[in-house]
Amino acid sequence: MNREQLFEQIQDKRSFLCIGLDTDILKIPAFLKETSDPVFAFNKEIIDATQDLCVAYKPNLAFYESLGAAGWVSLEKTVSYIREKYPEQFIIADAKRGDIGNTSNLYARAFFDRMDFDAVTVAPYMGEDSVKPFMTYLDKWVILLALTSNKGASDFQYIHDGPSGDFLFEKVLKTAQQWGSPDNMMFVVGATRAEKLEEIREIVPDHFLLVPGVGAQGGSLEEVARYGMNDQCGLLVNSSRAIIYASDGEDFARRAREEAMNVQVDMEELLLEADLL
Repeated sequence: MNREQLFEQIQDKRSFLCIGLDTDILKIPAFLKETSDPVFAFNKEIIDATQDLCVAYKPNLAFYESLGAAGWVSLEKTVSYIREKYPEQFIIADAKRGDIGNTSNLYARAFFDRMDFDAVTVAPYMGEDSVKPFMTYLDKWVILLALTSNKGASDFQYIHDGPSGDFLFEKVLKTAQQWGSPDNMMFVVGATRAEKLEEIREIVPDHFLLVPGVGAQGGSLEEVARYGMNDQCGLLVNSSRAIIYASDGEDFARRAREEAMNVQVDMEELLLEADLL
């Protein structure tokens, strides 16, 4: 999916919501555990209930890898189901990969060739040769970690670079623009760092930003939109737990839809205010 197609989906659905499929086998409703593939059964219900309210799904691979081979089967079935039934959806592998070039090439092959994700999250610490292999695929995306929402982000991301005076996350944003473009590279910026979005937009005015941290982590959707939106929206705002675990009963899918709809309604208003609809 290219940038224009993604923006069209945002306009069509009046939403820039990304739903994180952080499916924990310990948290899904008990009755689903009687099925042959509880994780896929849960994901399928969540997807069917919310697909018209969001533009993207983001499985976090840790939840699938923790289950061994069975988890990978559930993940592949989930991606295939979205591709077959809701092909307009943008699918992100939240994998946070990043290794030497030949290894990154195999990661790219796994996520883009074998499983047909649209995008993969990548850690920038090992530099250009660890990122470039992901960028050789047409209409596929690298989503580079820039400024994350976790408490430990301050351990490294706010270190000053002496000569330039940049924070490390600013150095990542500036340097990475030499590797990719707004057509194949996004950046992760946590919603709990919304006060930094205005500065980040000065550095990367045209790139899409994947913004986790709205919902259970307490980030403000209104602040994210105020400081982070550009003339093509430029935002994919992720919510995971607040939506998919709205209920642990038999009404889990209906409650997930209600929570997703609440977010979509707010996003529609923000898009209208920005004159993007």
